[in-house]
Amino acid sequence: MPPAKRKPRPADSATQRGASKPPPAKSRHEKTRPPKPRGAPKQRPDKALEDRQQEDKLREEKARQEKAQRERARPSTDKNAPEKRPTDPAPEAIGHAGSPPPEAIEPGPALSPEEAERARKKYLLRRFWISGRGYWGLHGDRLAWPLTIGLFTLICLNVGFQYGINRWNRAIFDAIEQRDAHTVYWLSAIFLPLVAGSISLVVAQVYLRMTMQRRWRSWLTTAVIQRWLASGRYYQLNLVKGDHANPEARLTEDLRIATESPVDFVAGVLNAFLSASTFIVVLWTIGGALSFSLGGSTITVPGFLVVTAVIYAAITSTSMFAIGRRFVQLSEDKNQAEAEFRYVLTRVRENGESIALLGGEEEENAGIDRTFAGVLGRWARLTGQHMRTALVSQGSSLFAPVVPVLLCAPKFLDGSMSLGQVMQAASAFAIVQGAFGWLVDNYPRLADWNASAHRIASLMMSLDGLERAEENDRLGRIQRGETEDGAMLSLRNLCVTLDDGTSVVKETEVEIQPGERVLVSGESGTGKSTLVRAIAGLWPWGSGSVDFHPGKRLFMLPQRPYIPSGTLRRASAYPAAADNWKTKEIDAALDKVGLGYLKDRLEEEAPWDQTLSGGEKQRLAFARLLLHAPDIVVLDEATSALDEKSQDKMMQTVIQVLPRVTIISVAHRAELEAFHTRKITLERREGGARLVSDVELVSRRKKRGLIQRALWGSGVNGGKG
Repeated sequence: MPPAKRKPRPADSATQRGASKPPPAKSRHEKTRPPKPRGAPKQRPDKALEDRQQEDKLREEKARQEKAQRERARPSTDKNAPEKRPTDPAPEAIGHAGSPPPEAIEPGPALSPEEAERARKKYLLRRFWISGRGYWGLHGDRLAWPLTIGLFTLICLNVGFQYGINRWNRAIFDAIEQRDAHTVYWLSAIFLPLVAGSISLVVAQVYLRMTMQRRWRSWLTTAVIQRWLASGRYYQLNLVKGDHANPEARLTEDLRIATESPVDFVAGVLNAFLSASTFIVVLWTIGGALSFSLGGSTITVPGFLVVTAVIYAAITSTSMFAIGRRFVQLSEDKNQAEAEFRYVLTRVRENGESIALLGGEEEENAGIDRTFAGVLGRWARLTGQHMRTALVSQGSSLFAPVVPVLLCAPKFLDGSMSLGQVMQAASAFAIVQGAFGWLVDNYPRLADWNASAHRIASLMMSLDGLERAEENDRLGRIQRGETEDGAMLSLRNLCVTLDDGTSVVKETEVEIQPGERVLVSGESGTGKSTLVRAIAGLWPWGSGSVDFHPGKRLFMLPQRPYIPSGTLRRASAYPAAADNWKTKEIDAALDKVGLGYLKDRLEEEAPWDQTLSGGEKQRLAFARLLLHAPDIVVLDEATSALDEKSQDKMMQTVIQVLPRVTIISVAHRAELEAFHTRKITLERREGGARLVSDVELVSRRKKRGLIQRALWGSGVNGGKG
């Protein structure tokens, strides 16, 4: 008789994922479903399986009692409040912990493309500061304000020392003009303490400034990386549209520039403001009014040195704005090109073996040349921009010391101004001009910071979108819950879609009992791997629910196992800590999967990702499985790099060492049916793949016995005599 189809049974509520993580609490947005009436349990011929189910129910009841005790022991009175999970991201400057990300401001449809782009970039800067200013907030760094106040104090004291040196300039030149040797010697002795004090203040200011930059970068980097790694968002970013390419470059170089430059800018602007305010008074007092005749009339200009400094600064700043208006866009383009070039080189290094075996060096070289040509082209355009800004900056620095001397020369020559006053005015004019021309000198750095802040804010916005989707049922999210009828895994009306709503897998109803070994098959492109990602919680888009047995641990074995850097011990224990198991336990696991020849290299640090072959990597993944000993394991083409004999041995080892583990396998090889008790088949249909069959399997040994008995009964092999 053909095997009967299995009717999937419904299961209820919330989930758990990860080999070493506790079950997550229900989201405050998740609706609690009332339990449905259960039908009569199916009678199974396997008495041992029934005993195991009974034991699992007892453990489940014990786990529920322990959970209830923990709930009663919690100090919070709000029973509906979600529990804090270890994977929750650290709160940034978006209010209190756990508050939602800021809503993105979309440009209006009436705006032109240029206006919409400007509006987007303006919001990007706002988005960066929403997170960045949290460093000084309630959840920020405890040293943020002490460092800020200390830096402000040092800047004020340094300006005071500058004023003292400016007064010293006047006194020394007056003494030289009067040939007063005693005063000259006395002022020479005073100069050393002034210089020592000013140098000490500058050194202390550098220390506080760089310490603030380092701690701010550390705080913001940690916060963004935690959000990036939470809930598989680092993976989901590859599946959604948005300006978040090369996140590794944004989290390193762009975030460094975005946190270093603002501290320099604020310190520079504050110093420029205090210097300008102080020395404008000096210029006004020393310079006085300038009178000159024009057309028979006498014109008097009060504070002519101050007026000249303002006009001079206005000319240079306006010239810099006009010349450097495209600086920000060119800097952003250059940074993106650099990130793409680094990415191409990284891909060559990571896939060096495949490229070498295929002899693809020439093609890779051509691709690298094309990418690098883009870098050079954008660098050339930025070079032209630097040349134009250097023209203004260098011209300003050359004219600034000469202009006040020329303006004061008539007063000095008519005796109304001493040499010391002329030198004091020249020094004050240079300081005022430097303060007014701060933008001229720092415009390239400002443009570079603007570009970096835009790039890191774009990544933040993409993470905001994923986080909003996780908390908003309207966007179509797969719910995750816990089974309540003893099932290990239950898929309830599960539909898996792309982020744009296109269906990949539709209306899947599956229930898997503890100890079952289920093979998921189907043609390529039917969504088998996508279904696995949905089960693991990496694919959030869709509807329905994925429910796990409470208190059980899930372990994933992908087709391409990840091998972390470091020792082989760390690679064997991943994702747990390397010292969670004794050396003998790891050696035993390596022996069982056929990697015993690597036991002596357990503490060796090597590029294992490049050293191990594809088959060895998959064997190492099975060693991890044996060490972690989870309750449920999902194999996604986990034996594709092994030959049939090695594959059979590997599956037999897993079944023998972990006889009660629940297995879900995604594979194309028919030979794997011998190691599974059930087979689910997906078939591509219009509107998304569907589950078309769910049948019990007969083991290979039993199947061979049935075939032999059938052949003997027909007389094929028994015709002797």
